[in-house]
Amino acid sequence: MNHIDRNREFAGKTAIVTGAGKGIGYATVKLLRERGARVIAISRTTDDLISLRDETGCDIVTVDLANATEARAAARDAQPVDLLVNNAGIAELQPFLDTTVESFDRTMNVNVRAAMIFAQECARSMIARGTGGAIVNVSSLSANVGFALHAAYCASKGGLDAMTRVMATELGPHNIRVNAVNPVITLTPMGEKAWSDPAKSGPMLARIPLNRFAQPVEVARTIAYLLGDDSSMVNGVSLLVDGGFQAC
Repeated sequence: MNHIDRNREFAGKTAIVTGAGKGIGYATVKLLRERGARVIAISRTTDDLISLRDETGCDIVTVDLANATEARAAARDAQPVDLLVNNAGIAELQPFLDTTVESFDRTMNVNVRAAMIFAQECARSMIARGTGGAIVNVSSLSANVGFALHAAYCASKGGLDAMTRVMATELGPHNIRVNAVNPVITLTPMGEKAWSDPAKSGPMLARIPLNRFAQPVEVARTIAYLLGDDSSMVNGVSLLVDGGFQAC
């Protein structure tokens, strides 16, 4: 395989990144732009998108992905694209016995249904054009580990992993690869706030052989690998980015 010029790896490609306003999405937009892609950044927070556009030169779209109609319209309007990163996600922590139907539905709508809608619209366009493509769903270690207070979130990420496998099976014959990344706790602004207390973070860090949480750019690099030609035979995997958490 020819050597890949990382600065031009995605030149001529258009990518959608949902949940682009902060954290992993923000880092992914920056990295894909650095590697030559045109990027359409999608978030529900306009101010975050404006900052990202000013920094990277990406295109921006504000949309509430909990609304299926708005999500589908945004996905259709963005076509044609070559790459999709379904990164948007929410976490509303509640004890299992107190998990509300409203919170459960909202979590599933953003974390799973919106990913399905965007993947459907992107895949239909890719198939119609005969171009193939790559899709990465940003899942979580929570797909495999039952963390307390995370019933809806864990269920959504487990569902996203399962949907990833179905997508890979059905879209693979059209040369569309679909994979997931499953990060451990990542030091996004939300993650730093949630895990800043050593009493809380200490026991979790003790279960990670690398003894640290992930940085957003580390997850973004893994996403870029799965989008790029270096992973041309990788399809249907859920790739842990967990510092060895599940190896223990």
